[in-house]
Amino acid sequence: MILNLKKIIFFCAASTLISLCATSAVADEQERQENPSNPLSAVSNLDVRAQYLDLGDDFERHKYSLEGATMLNPKFKLKVELHYWETDVTGSSEHDWEKLLVKPILFPKEGAWGDLKYRLAVGLEWVHDFDNEDKGIGGGSSTLAPFVGLALAVSEKTTLIPLLQHDLSYDGNSVNMTSLRLIGMHSLPQQMWLKLDAKMPIDWQHDEEIPASVELQWGKMFTKKYGAFIDGLVGVGGDRPYDYGVGIGLRTMF
Repeated sequence: MILNLKKIIFFCAASTLISLCATSAVADEQERQENPSNPLSAVSNLDVRAQYLDLGDDFERHKYSLEGATMLNPKFKLKVELHYWETDVTGSSEHDWEKLLVKPILFPKEGAWGDLKYRLAVGLEWVHDFDNEDKGIGGGSSTLAPFVGLALAVSEKTTLIPLLQHDLSYDGNSVNMTSLRLIGMHSLPQQMWLKLDAKMPIDWQHDEEIPASVELQWGKMFTKKYGAFIDGLVGVGGDRPYDYGVGIGLRTMF
């Protein structure tokens, strides 16, 4: 009964995000040419995602998320995510909400340096943890994280996106982490794309551990509004957050 109620809440949240995107989006043809897998894209979309992560030592995690974004105006984007986990890290199977994420993003400037087009982005990521750490779900920390990023169109088909973010906790377990991230986006024929996403967080709270990871994504838009993608993930180094993972997602553009 409780699980069914949580599923109802999950799908109600999905409907709310769809309505938000549909009513607030700036949905012109130029927007649709950008790819929402680029976090600095000026587009409105909703992704429904599922991932499996092998955590090592015979533990695993299943992640389910709704990830919606809407362009409130040409220079201001609002992204909202809702995450749900299933895991057995406590020795028994547990499932519950992990976090709610709200991320306003401002695009203060874009233009070109010669033939190199760019877009500057600044923002603030607010994460509310649902306090299910006793079930092995989430980190038990609610955080605020300012960030800055730059999207560089190095060619008509390839974009590089370096980002820098610093997370600080305001509730729950203490967090003090700086994350370096480099994303490469490459457009393929027939509305397909490839994405390489390398993340290197530096955890100042825990002896400068580096729980690094790399994600490779392949996707395709079947129409101007609907598409799908698959993910392959691998943890890197001795502090890796997981050994490997796979995922799938469905995308709607607005």
